[in-house]
Amino acid sequence: MVSERLSKQLAFIVEIDKLKQILRQSVVTGSVRNENDAEHSWHLAVMAILLSEYASTKEIDILRVVKMVLIHDLVEIDAGDTFCYDAKGYEDKAQREQKAADRLFNLLPSDQASEIMELWREFEDLTTPEARFAACLDRIQPLLLNYHTNGHTWKKPGVTSQMVYQRNAVVEENAPELYDYVKEIIESSINKGYLQR
Repeated sequence: MVSERLSKQLAFIVEIDKLKQILRQSVVTGSVRNENDAEHSWHLAVMAILLSEYASTKEIDILRVVKMVLIHDLVEIDAGDTFCYDAKGYEDKAQREQKAADRLFNLLPSDQASEIMELWREFEDLTTPEARFAACLDRIQPLLLNYHTNGHTWKKPGVTSQMVYQRNAVVEENAPELYDYVKEIIESSINKGYLQR
């Protein structure tokens, strides 16, 4: 007979499969299909492994970063994806996501629920070098997708280069070498007409 612990873990695993149904604003390179949250999280995890040498804090716990990027958007199963340039959507984002975190993470056994909740909160609050580096990756990944899809998401009404610079500000302090690349991408996107100045 399956233990209560394993039953809870498996129920959570089945529940988070719904992340594949949450569509983001970015499209997958080489297509016109919207990226889903599971693809985004996987992409960030690979980026964390490959780009960790660029974190400004050299003693970074890369496994913690990988865990954070894999779980950071699970709350969107209930709360939905909030477009990063949608000021109205951000008004109640924190409340929607906290409610989702309470429901989803508490499907797990209490020790794992606490760990996942702590990782999610750490990411949201940017309280550690790991969280700040994870946030850098979360900003750079859509930047790459936008650049390689001719500014797909950036062409939505009201999005400007100033907004993209502001969104990526966390990268400047926490991964300066990557920020040099961010600036190159933004300026190139302006020059190519992908992004309004």
